[in-house]
Amino acid sequence: MKALIYTGPATLEYREEPDPIPAAGEVLVHVEAVGICGSDMHAYHGHDERRPAPLVLGHEAAGRIESGPRAGQRVTINPLVTCGKCAFCIDGRSHLCRSRQMTSMPPRSGAFAELVRIPAINLVELPDGLPMQQAALAEPMAAGWHAVRNASRALNRPLATARCVVLGGGAVGLASALALRNFGAKEIHIAESNELRRKALASFRPFAPGDAAQPPDWTVDLVIDAVGSSPTRAAASRMIKPGGVIVHIGLQSSGDGLDIRKITLQEVTLLGSYCYTHLDFIETVGAMAAGHLGSLDWLEERPLSEGRQAFRELDEGKVAAAKIILRP
Repeated sequence: MKALIYTGPATLEYREEPDPIPAAGEVLVHVEAVGICGSDMHAYHGHDERRPAPLVLGHEAAGRIESGPRAGQRVTINPLVTCGKCAFCIDGRSHLCRSRQMTSMPPRSGAFAELVRIPAINLVELPDGLPMQQAALAEPMAAGWHAVRNASRALNRPLATARCVVLGGGAVGLASALALRNFGAKEIHIAESNELRRKALASFRPFAPGDAAQPPDWTVDLVIDAVGSSPTRAAASRMIKPGGVIVHIGLQSSGDGLDIRKITLQEVTLLGSYCYTHLDFIETVGAMAAGHLGSLDWLEERPLSEGRQAFRELDEGKVAAAKIILRP
């Protein structure tokens, strides 16, 4: 099969690789659409020790089942593989499974390839009418859906009355904003430093960090940090009002930024949000197909063979789309 291989910092090779061999309970999926995630970019820069080179990256994928009794079925892939037996899996929080594996992290190869192996239980059948390239958005959309579900439980007011800010206008940030709107939020602001992307976010209230359109400090009920850097954590700490909620979903870096004194004195709730449950994933696919999460037209498609150029342009801030979808 053809695959795009991460071979070292800022280096990708498009080359022939052996076909993956499915284990018991697994099937092969012929990948038809796969998105470039922020975590792929993090690995591309050599900053993710969980993804050592050489490795096939990519975990936001959709395609057709290649083998087994469901062969030919159109599916999207939940890339989070869990044991199904531990207390977390049994009580519906499988994303916290201590044995969890993620497609594109060893020992699992990723989906920047013509074929990927995955447990059959991780595949969600696509409703009629949901195009393959949009189905590949299910993974980041589910992450945003899960973050908003966490936030709505912690807020002391309905989302419809809350001032909400999303930090980061990439796919997970946009997914979070779309989920906020779906769950009833009326006032949604998105911080995005890339001017090209801000133009694509006009249906919300986009602003560049620090400009006049930024909500004043101490006035925001809910901040979703979809970047996860020291500057965005500091911004979240400044914006949040007493009794507000900060949801930290981004994974750009560990480190400082949070104003722990303010969080303590003003009883700010700080939540971590990781991935999604399988139920979140299924509900997200249904909401996408029903049109509840918008038109899903904020993507750009390119052949997998041009993946190196796509990574380079993302790195240089030359891409307006919130998501690039590669087509093997």
